[in-house]
Amino acid sequence: MNNFIESDASLEKCPALVLNADYRPLSYYPLSLWSWQDTVKSVFLDRVIIVNTYDRIVRSPSFNMQLPSVIALKDYIVPQSQPSFTRFNVFLRDKFSCQYCGSREELTFDHLLPRSKGGETNWDNVVTACSACNVKKGGKLLKISGMQLAQYPYRPSTEDLHRNGKNFPPNYLHKSWMDYLYWDVELEA
Repeated sequence: MNNFIESDASLEKCPALVLNADYRPLSYYPLSLWSWQDTVKSVFLDRVIIVNTYDRIVRSPSFNMQLPSVIALKDYIVPQSQPSFTRFNVFLRDKFSCQYCGSREELTFDHLLPRSKGGETNWDNVVTACSACNVKKGGKLLKISGMQLAQYPYRPSTEDLHRNGKNFPPNYLHKSWMDYLYWDVELEA
């Protein structure tokens, strides 16, 4: 089943969706994509299976190949069981919104127990906050600040982050990717 892309489109606009050996994306956010060069190299090194292609042929003096749009790794990569504590992953856990007011602008993070009062920088003490709410709460304890949290902080699983990442698709999704990105999403009746 081929999906069409203009044959004169830039090759840089033809990445391949990378699936694990179980045909699930390696990650949803950021979406697991490889450049056309890395994809072709992996095909020749016999590291991947071509699942779907663009209607685009790449040529060299010795071969022609239909450009892959979806590939699956031959060897399964075990997903990381516990995601790393990073600013990006805190934002992803909190769905890129301030946990006090819901804003998606000027995001930073806030320590529920301020560092000045012995609070640590970890999953259980940090939430996403907009700059205005962060300044408003300042160095106060949550119960004294008069502010309410939409969700208390927690240590997310990799699956939690994947589930949240599905809500933030990249600007470009090729139609050949759709069956593999959202096959496990519950269907409406």
